Amino acid sequence: MFYLIQFIIGGTVMLLATWLSRSNLHFLSGVITLLPILTLLNMRLQMKNMTDETFHIVQQNAIFGAVGMVLFTALVFYFSSYWKPGQAVLSALSIYVIFMLIGKPVLAFIQA
Repeated sequence: MFYLIQFIIGGTVMLLATWLSRSNLHFLSGVITLLPILTLLNMRLQMKNMTDETFHIVQQNAIFGAVGMVLFTALVFYFSSYWKPGQAVLSALSIYVIFMLIGKPVLAFIQA
């Protein structure tokens, strides 16, 4: 359940960042630029407050999530050349969900 809440919060932040990047207000561009800096600060806090093993597991999960987002983005781009945008997004989303559901146990098996 907590994983789902994190997914929703992260997706909301990225959606707002995309929406705000269309604005002509310069301070909003600064907010968008701040997101990677906050990610680096978060990693610093993780390194400071986690054991080496826990930090390693967290980073593996982060890489897995990043690969999933690249897969989703690439599939939307690919499918949109063949289908309407709504169908392309739903198809890519379904493949992304399958990737995440199957990939978590595989990643846990690799870590063991």
